[in-house]
Amino acid sequence: MKIIDINSIPRNISEDKPDQEIVAVLKRNRRKWYIVGFTAVLLAAAACFWFFYVRETRNLKAQDDVFQAIYAFEAGDFDKALKGDGPHKGFLEVIKQYPYTATANLACFYAGVAYMHQKEYDQAISFLSRFKASDFILQARAWCVMGDAYSEQKNHKQAAVYYMKAAHYKENNVYTPGYLVKAAIAFEADKQYKNAYNCYQEIVEKYPTSQYGSGLAIKEASRLSALL
Repeated sequence: MKIIDINSIPRNISEDKPDQEIVAVLKRNRRKWYIVGFTAVLLAAAACFWFFYVRETRNLKAQDDVFQAIYAFEAGDFDKALKGDGPHKGFLEVIKQYPYTATANLACFYAGVAYMHQKEYDQAISFLSRFKASDFILQARAWCVMGDAYSEQKNHKQAAVYYMKAAHYKENNVYTPGYLVKAAIAFEADKQYKNAYNCYQEIVEKYPTSQYGSGLAIKEASRLSALL
């Protein structure tokens, strides 16, 4: 029998190195995906730029349209401020026509306060809850008015929640003590005497120079301590 030298048998080239054609295909596919990814990033950037550009353009138009509503609001004509008067838009129309703009956001605050004046508390809460701002005065004020609306509805527990949010949002010596007093009154109305006491104590300890710190807060904390 003839002995065959196995080393003399030709081997499949693919066992020693990758097929060059496959490598080339993989490289082409990789380049294609790079191009697709880069194009997607460019399109996303262009879309973001267009969105913000259009939004800012619409915001400038909204500012022009909301002027008369603000004028009516400051004059105490809250129905006209909300609904407009025909040629002039009210806050409700501005909010609807210019969503996602800074002006529509501010219009939600005005609309909420206007409804509060009209004693339409659910509507006031609805619009104020849509208002978002980094400004420590307006945002805290919006939560305080929501607390007022809940208080008017005798929902003192929920009122206290929003008064406390207002009080502890970017705390300061000017507004925080007043919000804490409102929270204390709401807590007491809800028979949460410990929480009411804590509000007054917070004023005494953190805001002793405020208009509530040296008199009312000390007196009320002393009175409530007897109920604990």
